[in-house]
Amino acid sequence: MRQPIIEVITSAAQNPRRLSITVFALFFSWLLAFPFEGQILYSLANYHGISVAPLVFGAMIAHLFGLLAAGFVVTNLQGAKRLMIFAIAFSMVASGAFLFAPSFLWFAALLSSAFLMGCSVAAWGFYFKHGTPKEQRIKTIADALIAANILMILLNLSALYVAPHFGLGMAMLVLLAAFLFARLLPNSETSESFSPEGKGELPRSALGPLAFLCLFIVLITINSGLMYHVQGPSFADLEWLTSWYWALPYIAALLVLRNLPRRMSRAYSLYVAIAMVGFSFIFFLLLGRSWVDYLVVNTLMMGACGVFDLFWGSTLGEMLELGSNPAKIMGLGLAANVSGVLLGGFIGEAILGSGGGTQSQSATLLALGVVCLSLVFLPPLHNRLSSLLVNHAFLTGLAAMPAQEQDRLVLESRLWKLLTEREKEISALLLRGNTYRMVAGELHVSENTVKTHVKNIYSKIGVKSRAELMSLFIDTKSAAK
Repeated sequence: MRQPIIEVITSAAQNPRRLSITVFALFFSWLLAFPFEGQILYSLANYHGISVAPLVFGAMIAHLFGLLAAGFVVTNLQGAKRLMIFAIAFSMVASGAFLFAPSFLWFAALLSSAFLMGCSVAAWGFYFKHGTPKEQRIKTIADALIAANILMILLNLSALYVAPHFGLGMAMLVLLAAFLFARLLPNSETSESFSPEGKGELPRSALGPLAFLCLFIVLITINSGLMYHVQGPSFADLEWLTSWYWALPYIAALLVLRNLPRRMSRAYSLYVAIAMVGFSFIFFLLLGRSWVDYLVVNTLMMGACGVFDLFWGSTLGEMLELGSNPAKIMGLGLAANVSGVLLGGFIGEAILGSGGGTQSQSATLLALGVVCLSLVFLPPLHNRLSSLLVNHAFLTGLAAMPAQEQDRLVLESRLWKLLTEREKEISALLLRGNTYRMVAGELHVSENTVKTHVKNIYSKIGVKSRAELMSLFIDTKSAAK
């Protein structure tokens, strides 16, 4: 028995991508099953006959601050490893406080663990960047979230159907495994890492798109908070179903999108997911509270959540190339996620506190308002992100075409007659999604030379960014037809 375990650990240690996924899935499953509306915490609270709502809100706020703080205390891969190991070990020990009767120790242990785990999630961005090539990051974040949610389901079931303290013990064992695997993480950049284009702080040109993405995340996750505090309690009597089915649509959405061909655009899935959220709340208002009704409402809502989480997880993953500190970028993006959930939770609590029979109607109207705002928000978000992430799987554009087709369209465009041969070569490479560094390597010139050519290209054609170049090129081609 011992030999197979050693072989599994050794195999994971030899694959930086797989090792980073393993560590993330283990400690993130603890977060999902314990502090974040987790069944382990609720089962322990029911066992002792107390309410843990203040603990849950407190833990989420502490986690939010941890996400934001990590970028200021972690500056390299070695620092990220040390922080993650310490956070995991501390949380494992702190979880032991819940083996005893409720006291102030519960509050202190949960908040400090949630804060440190927030730091750890953001710090994992270093391994997300250095352990996975850019084009594979959508698969890495999908695999990490799928594994974490499967483990969460198992931990929840152990707390509900065996014993609350048994579930707590299993969660502590999961953290122990995370600790052992985290010790195997590399201290320096691995051979599989993708060389970053940025060498300093996030460039000013990327701040706008990142801020716009964070606003969109906050907006759309308001409905996730409403789901926890309005939809969820309405089906509380279906614990036999909700305890295991809750995350399955989420996992299914991740699996579908993960396995689509790289060149197949996932952009329309965002619009579908926004519509799914709207229909989820409409059906929540119109249907009853049977198990069939739950399947409809939850499948729509959690399937949409899977699409959104993969979208901004993979988007943040590709943005890591733009700066030297992945913890800051990951921390900001995921802090926006937690902020939206918290905001939705506060609103949900206010709706529940209002009493009466209008709770479902109020939640539905609010959710539909968020859906409408999201639909308005998405096109400008797409345009801003396209200027930075031309090859992103969720963004449409020339990157979805075969390279030969891109070249043919470039050569046929009348605008290209304004450019020199070298400028045509650089433009064609840019429209395929290559970075300045990749273009420089392809043409055997310096990055500064490429930047100079790009300025000349933009000046001649009358654009200010790669997104405008792509849009103008497509419009010209359409008019020619």
